[in-house]
Amino acid sequence: MSTSPATITGVDFVSIGTRDFEAAKAFYGETLGLRCSAQYGRTPGVEFETGNLTLQVIDSAAYGMEFQARTHPVALQVADVAAARADLEARGVSFLGDTIDTSVCHMAVFRDPDGNVLMLHHRYAPRTPQG
Repeated sequence: MSTSPATITGVDFVSIGTRDFEAAKAFYGETLGLRCSAQYGRTPGVEFETGNLTLQVIDSAAYGMEFQARTHPVALQVADVAAARADLEARGVSFLGDTIDTSVCHMAVFRDPDGNVLMLHHRYAPRTPQG
């Protein structure tokens, strides 16, 4: 048994469960406009690219998992939260409250058709080093 820590070099994908695979596939591909990079053959699963992270959308039951909506958002980076929000609202997406300005970033929170929480995010101020 090794006593040295694992060397993690990145995150390959985040998995998002669904109960209605076709609706989720349409939402992420058509409504959000994400590029589909892979569609699984035997099981209902698909991968969408965000630019720096892959979102894997899978039918939870088909993989033997109980569906549970993600309650903490996946922050989707955009250049302009207000413009992206207006575009998504025009496509029928409802947001959970007003756009938030934290004095570092803008954030607008919404849900996918299964209730998974997502966020439009734009950092406009540099990160402050900690420590």
